[in-house]
Amino acid sequence: WEIDDSNGVFLTFDDGPTPGITEWILDTLRRYDAKATFFVLGKNAELYPDLYQRMRDEGHKIGNHTYSHQKGWGMPLEKYIEDVDFADDILHSDLFRPPYARVTPSQMRAVGRRYKIIMWNILSRDYTSTISPAECYRGVVKYIQPGCIIAFHDSEKSFRNMSYALPRVLERIKQMGLKCKIIEL
Repeated sequence: WEIDDSNGVFLTFDDGPTPGITEWILDTLRRYDAKATFFVLGKNAELYPDLYQRMRDEGHKIGNHTYSHQKGWGMPLEKYIEDVDFADDILHSDLFRPPYARVTPSQMRAVGRRYKIIMWNILSRDYTSTISPAECYRGVVKYIQPGCIIAFHDSEKSFRNMSYALPRVLERIKQMGLKCKIIEL
């Protein structure tokens, strides 16, 4: 999973908007003149419409991450698609990322008919309490290259690692002469 772009890197943030976290992410991105793609939960966009609108207003791309962050495995196809569609009624996006990257082949086919499915090739593991913030950072920067898609999380659980790693990752991207862009396919 990467995008053919000779000078672009694609930062993504899953699960938001999250009060206190989203603002910090947006402020940090602005400081580095960076754009990102936010894979938003429909329920969070409903709960925090001002944060959701700020993402859009600041030129970031929105992707669908379902309404309620359901795992695809063990969920009937119809219920899963209903959750995706419910989110789309709010988000109106052509991009989709499945929560946990866990979907059945039939769910993938059904969603793929209507959305561009976007995964990642660098997972920050920022949500993992068993790694240090420095390990989170190192796990991202060692794989950065043009066209890479980096997955971070817009959540309280990931803030300790993400808040350490993100500014340093942005600094490294800048040093490499690359630019953070939104995903447009």
